Amino acid sequence: MAKSSSLNVRVVEGRALPAKDVSGSSDPYCIVKVDDEVVARTATVWRSLSPFWGEEYTIHLPLDFHHLAFYVLDEDTVGHDDIIGKISLSREAIAADPRGIDSWINLSRVDPDAEVQGEICLDVQMLEDARGRCLRCHVLQARDLAPRDITGTSDPFARVFWGSQSLETSVLQQNAPSGWFRLLPFPRAEEDSGGTLGALRLKVRLIEDRILPSRYYQPLTELLMESVLGPAEEDAASPLAVLEELTLGDCRQDLATKLVKLFLGQGQAGPLLDYLTRREVTRTTDPNTLFRSNSLASKAMEQFMKLVGMPYLHEVLKPVINRVFEEKKYMELDPCKMDLGRTRRISFKGAPSEEHVRDASLGLLTGYLGPIVEAIVGSVGRCPLAMRLAFKQLHQCVEEHFPQAEHEDVKYLAISGFLFLRFFAPAILTPKLFDLRDQHADPQTSRSLLLLAKAVQSIGNLGQQLGQGKELWMAPLHPFLLQSISRVRHFLDRLVDVDEEEEAGGPARALVAPSVIVREGYLLKRKEEPASLATRFAFKKRYFWLSGETLSYSKSPEWQMRSSVPVSHIRAVERVDEGAFQLPHVMQVVTQDAAGALHTTYLQCKNVNELNQWLSALRKASAPNPDKLAACHPGAFRSSRWTCCLQAERSAAGCSRTHSAVTLGDWSDPLDPDAEIQMVYRRLLLGRDQLRMKFQEDPNTDSSPEADAEKSSGATEGACPDALARPREAAARLLEVLADLDRAHEEFQQREQQKAALGPLGH
Repeated sequence: MAKSSSLNVRVVEGRALPAKDVSGSSDPYCIVKVDDEVVARTATVWRSLSPFWGEEYTIHLPLDFHHLAFYVLDEDTVGHDDIIGKISLSREAIAADPRGIDSWINLSRVDPDAEVQGEICLDVQMLEDARGRCLRCHVLQARDLAPRDITGTSDPFARVFWGSQSLETSVLQQNAPSGWFRLLPFPRAEEDSGGTLGALRLKVRLIEDRILPSRYYQPLTELLMESVLGPAEEDAASPLAVLEELTLGDCRQDLATKLVKLFLGQGQAGPLLDYLTRREVTRTTDPNTLFRSNSLASKAMEQFMKLVGMPYLHEVLKPVINRVFEEKKYMELDPCKMDLGRTRRISFKGAPSEEHVRDASLGLLTGYLGPIVEAIVGSVGRCPLAMRLAFKQLHQCVEEHFPQAEHEDVKYLAISGFLFLRFFAPAILTPKLFDLRDQHADPQTSRSLLLLAKAVQSIGNLGQQLGQGKELWMAPLHPFLLQSISRVRHFLDRLVDVDEEEEAGGPARALVAPSVIVREGYLLKRKEEPASLATRFAFKKRYFWLSGETLSYSKSPEWQMRSSVPVSHIRAVERVDEGAFQLPHVMQVVTQDAAGALHTTYLQCKNVNELNQWLSALRKASAPNPDKLAACHPGAFRSSRWTCCLQAERSAAGCSRTHSAVTLGDWSDPLDPDAEIQMVYRRLLLGRDQLRMKFQEDPNTDSSPEADAEKSSGATEGACPDALARPREAAARLLEVLADLDRAHEEFQQREQQKAALGPLGH
């Protein structure tokens, strides 16, 4: 039985941050650290003291992590970035509430003396002789200490306190085996800045679980698959019906993602979406409210589009989004927001006026909207087949339920509500969150993107709300929008004109086909032995491809000659200290050849986010490899010694623990059906008593078929016995499957406890 641990982290926004620039503002970004490992960096929000990031990460962790920290910094183009403050959350604080943390938290000051990291190896014994008892403490070594010198290293010593006395050691070496203890700062009262440094709104949830072997989940998986084949409208006791009733609020998105991944893996995503949408359509009386709430059906379709349609989204929108970022044109239609002082950047005759700005902005907006609409309406052939089939099922379901002539547009709005309002428009508004850009937009570009997103929303609404509400200043765009709506209707008709005999759920996706490229791009690669080259010339630009089989590279993507390393040879993928080469964002890939010799390849990324993405991708690809290293050198062997621990032997054992378990979750991650069904099982447990009360009247009542038959025979007059028996039978099956999984978990837990009690012999 495998154990899993992950953190769902969302850096939402900041408020009341202090100004660090002479302009009276700041350019804040946030770094996320788990213990001493930087795992993520948000994009910089330019010129803002109340930044919105909205960036979300799933961090897969070792089970023994200790704390999570958020550092807010102000990016400077010259010199070092200024530290604004930090938030530190212990593992215990995060795990205290199963729902996690969702709140504003004040930033605290960063004290360099309190920024402690690393471990110390001690041999501590209690001795007893004729003179009495004494404590012997042998200070052996340390590892992973924070660099304090300009060279990127430190000259550490230890001071041992006992009672009111203390004693200092000589300089410690960094390396070796024995009892390792995590270093902590000296105890002191937590400094509360009282909000003077601002605050962050964070959402953090720790998920820890034990995953059983696949065979134990098969009965529950079969029940879930059967659920989508029955009559959705009458279903009340299937696992999906129970989950829909139980799950509220933010939990729906997480559940929807797990369900879509689970059904995708079974090739049944289409039937799942059809089941959920049929249930919602049946319950909807006003077509104007259809799919407007964050129901399980809406969230499932939204997550399905992200999982299946991200490459399609990039192909359609990326060219125009890149133009908006690069051209940085000033556009504004709202008179209340116009900055006439900026109109000097716009060429026009006569004195600046609102009319001039509006006309120029209208031309620019339609210049961007035109290619966006052209790309969308011309994308029928590029839209993934699974999405088109899901939209066809939705189209048919809505048309059957609202056949009246006055509801002619409802079948179009149901599809465009998802495709335009929940997919295209959000991606235009915040391209960073859809991987369309590496950075958030500056304030001017953000406003331009907002105007474009509003226009795309209006097109997706088929013009139903044009001229209504408070945004009458959008009126100059109305002719263009109305002209586009008829083209969108035609596009939607062609989108759902697809052969229904095709596999509705798409093919079952494997855990990652070995030949599929999971990451590619330019990196700087250090030559094996750059004897006399300066560091900057020792790194050469190369184009890399990573698949499940190989890490290969060449001079350019078009270059025919490639060098490659089998992924199966990788033994560690780790960061490299900046002081090793006086360069940031360097990682090392340690491989082992057939003779057992280790080789290290050093690669430099362009920024910390790219570094984290490559680290995560390489660790995931090499996860099944045996004999991975438990320790390595975070420095480099230069001038006849390691820069990290100063050992003179190239073959010296590593001085720092490896972090193979630390990876980032991604929408393109391979499916993990066992982990997904385990999460579904945990959710169903929350509704077990409710299910018993609803269909068995008493949680302790016998749930056997004979008992169900007896209850059915005593049904009230006029009720159909079959109608009552079916949900009872479904509830009984589900409860039985849950009970079997309970027993399996208990058995595996008992085995683990027995092994732990026996010690090494038990293994």
